[in-house]
Amino acid sequence: MAQPKILVTAATGNTGFPAAMQLLKRQYPVRAFVRKENERSKALRAMGAEIFVGSLDDIGDVRRALVGVQRAYFCPPILPGLLDKSVIFATAAQEANLEFVVVMTQWTAEPIHHSIHTRQHWLGDNVFRQMRDVQSAFVNPGWFADNYLGAPELITQFGILPMPLGNGFNAPPSNEDIARVVVGILDNPAPHVGQTYRPTGPKLLSPQEIAGALSAATGRKVRYINVPLSMFGKIGRSLGLPDYTTGQVLHYLADYQLNAFGKGAPTNVVEEIGGSPAEDFETIARRYLAPTMKRTIGTRVGTSRRMMMGMMKGITNLKVISKVDDYKLTNVTYSADSKAWLETHDSLRSEEQSPTPR
Repeated sequence: MAQPKILVTAATGNTGFPAAMQLLKRQYPVRAFVRKENERSKALRAMGAEIFVGSLDDIGDVRRALVGVQRAYFCPPILPGLLDKSVIFATAAQEANLEFVVVMTQWTAEPIHHSIHTRQHWLGDNVFRQMRDVQSAFVNPGWFADNYLGAPELITQFGILPMPLGNGFNAPPSNEDIARVVVGILDNPAPHVGQTYRPTGPKLLSPQEIAGALSAATGRKVRYINVPLSMFGKIGRSLGLPDYTTGQVLHYLADYQLNAFGKGAPTNVVEEIGGSPAEDFETIARRYLAPTMKRTIGTRVGTSRRMMMGMMKGITNLKVISKVDDYKLTNVTYSADSKAWLETHDSLRSEEQSPTPR
């Protein structure tokens, strides 16, 4: 019996790429939906994937990408228009009689969140849940492991982790482990219909413990610096992130400070669905930081120059940079301050985290 064809969106992205690779290794026919060709799309093609270049904002592209497809992984970027992308994909999926879709969403998804992206995740999730003829499951990670590593040279070259984490905790999952959960669901959808899963790392870590793991991974002392949100906004700009993306991340960091990502963690979802124990943060960091591990004067000078140029781009104001966004709400909150959100998230405990409904 032929394996079902699977569409992977954002197939060159953080979780889309490893998910596509894992599916190909399991001999699934994969159509990789990408915004543009790059080295990762070339690697996917070399492994046997069919590359489809298009836009998730164009229903014509999405319709064409779904022709002949039975299952899909929908993973939208942190860019404007998430709700449009969700409605477009759900509409095209119904037209194509898609069998099953795994939706990448958020642990903090909440209808009255300060972040428009998070509000639209919540709305988009409900669009997918209400599809009449297409079954779905949801993967909602919290703060990814690689979110600590956006400026790797600061860690490997200068031994600092400047982030506004406050006293929040997190059990950070790797991109590869999140992908393993996605692939585990796509490989055998039936037990997961309508379910929501949160993949995490194996242990809750404080910011100081995150820095300690980075010290062990790099072989040098790494110091955590609790910087203001506005300062981290400048770091985001120095890394070339779009203002919209930076604004949403600043909201997520505000939730981090309120310990939203410490709620209900850790879980055993990665092992139960992905088939292997979740990687610890030190192991993840060692792998992700390897390309920048060699310390040179040139690297230190280049990193310093980029950071200084970013700091000179003007004052970063949380409300200005996120533009609170296409519409305003009179009653907004962070997930960790939302009674409704806490009722469904705060009650979770690590021993209860198994592939059962949330």
